Amino acid sequence: MKNTLIQNIKSDLPASVVVFFVALPLCLGIALASGAPLFSGLIAGIVGGIVVGALSGSQIGVSGPAAGLAAIVLTAIGTLGGFENFLLAVVLGGCIQLLFGILKAGIIGYYFPSSVIKGMLSGIGLIIILKQIPIFFGYEAPEGDFSFMQSDGSNTFSGITSAFQYISPGATLIAVISLGILLLWSNVLAAKARIFQLIQGPLVAVVVGIAYYQLTVSNTYWAIANSGLVKVPVPEDMNSFLGQFTFPNFAMIGNPQIWITAFTIALVASLETLLCVEATDKLDPYKRITPTNRELLAQGVGNIFSGLIGGLPITQVIVRSSANIQSGGKSKMSAIIHGIFLLVSVVSIPQLLNKIPLSVLAAVLFIVGYKLANPTTFKKMIALGWKQYVPYFITILGIVFTDLLVGIGMGLVVGIVIILIKSYQNSHFLHMEKSGETVMNVKMTLAEEVTFINKGAILNELNAIPDQTTLEIDVTRTRYLDNDIIEILEDFNEKAKLDGIKLILISESGTVENPDSFTTYLGPMRESA
Repeated sequence: MKNTLIQNIKSDLPASVVVFFVALPLCLGIALASGAPLFSGLIAGIVGGIVVGALSGSQIGVSGPAAGLAAIVLTAIGTLGGFENFLLAVVLGGCIQLLFGILKAGIIGYYFPSSVIKGMLSGIGLIIILKQIPIFFGYEAPEGDFSFMQSDGSNTFSGITSAFQYISPGATLIAVISLGILLLWSNVLAAKARIFQLIQGPLVAVVVGIAYYQLTVSNTYWAIANSGLVKVPVPEDMNSFLGQFTFPNFAMIGNPQIWITAFTIALVASLETLLCVEATDKLDPYKRITPTNRELLAQGVGNIFSGLIGGLPITQVIVRSSANIQSGGKSKMSAIIHGIFLLVSVVSIPQLLNKIPLSVLAAVLFIVGYKLANPTTFKKMIALGWKQYVPYFITILGIVFTDLLVGIGMGLVVGIVIILIKSYQNSHFLHMEKSGETVMNVKMTLAEEVTFINKGAILNELNAIPDQTTLEIDVTRTRYLDNDIIEILEDFNEKAKLDGIKLILISESGTVENPDSFTTYLGPMRESA
């Protein structure tokens, strides 16, 4: 694929419109969940699109305020004594991210198992659907809060239960109409003519939603309540618009709590970004690889810029990135243009944006969530066997019932345990030759690398060797032996002499019968790794 602007703008422009409509309520909702000014979420979305989008090496990743940082932001604003102090931590966090990029810490993202990354995508898809259900039915709910436990004491499922008790007829009707438009557009019309690919279904759904609001605004039954509409701050003039920008309090730079918060922001934001990069690269139909160290540098610059003008912390975000990919975005221009749309719209048409029903945007996010948590992915993971589907499902459950980072951590721990189990099992191969019921000869072939993890398995096998037999220990393929394993063999050598077991050591340098010391022959293998 030739990555020229002229070629890709036909795909990137429609995709940027979809990303804009996905990003707008998320920017506002995450700011609300963070206890920060609503405008700070929009600043982060604009900077994430334009600044980070321009500097990033990712062709399809989209950055902005992240739900995973909402709890950290909410706590930090209170403990640091104000939003201006918190902004200083955001700026310093961006500086620390720059340092991470210079130190090439981006490689960390490659050490997460594929099953965990796929579980993250499916888990986020499910949580998007679950969190949007109350909004779809017009029930007032905190947007942007992606944790299981919400700030008002409720949880994901209690929020859904409450939504069914307070269904808004108007919001639900336009949400169902919008969902129908989106499905018709993607499954039927997009294949009929090029015009239906250029004009995206979400744009049509939003226009229909605004028209519905205008037509029903005076109807007491079918009207949509103000709580069910987008809430972009509306300045009275340019001075009041500029007054929405907040600046860091650099006088607090010597406060240790500021630096602790800055490091926390840098660490969590970098981890979320690297995980998102890994996930979006898997979703990319062109299988391009994002330079992770450059991504950390871009995110660092973005957070410095966002913090300096009053924005929330920024990460690359899977919801917006996946919406970009699903809508046909091909280059970074879609991310940049979506940021420009955010900037232009909040300056010029905030009143019009505030007529968009949130239930319409919930319908758009339903489609995004379904594509992330596609049932075919569940079937594929199950078909790959338990070593793949166990961490996959643990990650999903962790994300749904806790939050993003905890869920990923749970999946990673399970993945590591599975690796340890397989390593324990695969340390050696044992072959026994028998004469009737009597074992005559046993051959133990050690693996290429044998560590202390394999200590128990090998020790159990050695203890089960019958008296008066011959044991061949083959290390011709072994490149590294942990000192613990050599000590086991040394101890068994003494036991073998007492039990009448004949030992034969087979190595690349030759064969030795009843070696006096295993350390003499195997010691160098301790150093080879």
